[in-house]
Parts: sequence; structure tokens; C-alpha cells
Amino acid sequence: MASRYMKTERVSNSSKYYAPLRAGRRPPYPYGNLIQFATPRIVHPTPAQKASISSSSHIWKYGDRFYNLAYLHYNSTEYWWVIAWFNNLPTESHVKPGMVLHIPLELSEALRILGV
Repeated sequence: MASRYMKTERVSNSSKYYAPLRAGRRPPYPYGNLIQFATPRIVHPTPAQKASISSSSHIWKYGDRFYNLAYLHYNSTEYWWVIAWFNNLPTESHVKPGMVLHIPLELSEALRILGV
């Protein structure tokens, strides 16, 4: 199973802002710092790359969710982010009823373009 965080750098955060989170935790955080994932840099596909991947269209309706579409097309809810990424939509709140989404049918090809 591929994860979008597999190649993501981990960073140590020593900010005083997070001191209450570190206090009293067991086991203690290494060196007293939180270890967090760095913000990943996701490259959106070019129009040519999108055209090279076969996709199906879905008209978004009230109640739709990315994870449900991922389950229908990939048999796994974990790839909801591929559909969001392919359509340049960061969250479901950016999708309005009636919008046409394109769902890549070749998951492995979409993941290859993304670099996962």
C-alpha cells in the first residue's frame, strides 16, 4: 500500500507553542521535541499528463465524498487524495454540486505521475 507520506521528510519541532503537548507524555518525545511530517510538495499533473491517463467522469452531488469514490473505483478509501489531487481540489468543501470530477482509472499510473 502506497502512502503519500512514504517519502516525506520528518522534522523536529522545538517550538514553545507545543510545550503543553510535550508535557507529561509517555514515552517522552526525543530530545523534548515533537517529530512531525514536513509539508509535502505535491506536483499537479499537466494537461498532457491528465490526457494520458484514462479517466471516468463523475458529477458531484450532495452527500458525495472523495473516500466513497475511491472505494468505488479503487476498492480502498485510502486513495481519496488521488481523486482530489487529480482534480486540483484540496478538500471536499471546494467541490460544489454539479461539478464534473475526473477520476483516473489507472491508479498505478496516477501514483507514478505523482511520484509516489
